[in-house]
Amino acid sequence: MNEEKEFSVVQFFEDNSYEYVRRFVSASEAAKAAEHYIHSLGAQLGFVKRVIVTDGNDFCCFDWVNGKGVVFPAPPQFTLH
Repeated sequence: MNEEKEFSVVQFFEDNSYEYVRRFVSASEAAKAAEHYIHSLGAQLGFVKRVIVTDGNDFCCFDWVNGKGVVFPAPPQFTLH
């Protein structure tokens, strides 16, 4: 994992406002923060609707949506033949 301090974590609320909860942190710190916020009391109560992690180029690396779970990257799809 890239340990350069170039990742940000954002949580979005039910009123469409948002808050950067981490900026310019390492990948491991961003992953820990995302994990924290998707399991937070705010998420459990439905106030937090989405948590994303972006890289230094502002590309989305991770996207969690309340009630759906992780939507990006998409989980592998398996089919039985």
